[in-house]
Amino acid sequence: DVNVVESGGGSVQAGGSLRLSCAVSGYIDSSCCMTWYRQVPGKERELVSSIRADGSTYYGDSVRGRFTISKDGAKNTLFLRMNSLKPEDTAVYYCAAVGANRNTCYYQNRLTNWGQGTRVTVSS
Repeated sequence: DVNVVESGGGSVQAGGSLRLSCAVSGYIDSSCCMTWYRQVPGKERELVSSIRADGSTYYGDSVRGRFTISKDGAKNTLFLRMNSLKPEDTAVYYCAAVGANRNTCYYQNRLTNWGQGTRVTVSS
C-alpha cells in the first residue's frame, strides 16, 4: 500500500493564505496524476485540483485563479498554495495519486490510500 500524509491546514480569516503539503510514502509511477480533494460534512469529496506528469494542471471552477498546485517529484511531495481564501473553502483537504495514460488522469483509479486529511477553516 502507498500512503499519504497531508499537513499545513489551519484556521485563517477570509483573504488569508495557506500552503498544504502531501508526503507520499511508497512507490508511485511517475506517470500518475497527483490530486487534491476536499470534503465537508454531508457532502461528497470534491476534486479541487490535479497535476499531470508533464506539469499541466486542472483547477475546479471555485478555486481557479486562487489556488496553485505543484509537486516536488524528487521528494514525492505535493503542494497546494491557497490564496484569497473564502469561508466556502472550509473543508478537510485530502491528496491522492491516481492513474494516468498519456496525461489523461483516471480519477476512478486511485493509487494511494486516503490519508487523515488536513483541516482548513476560513472565518469571515
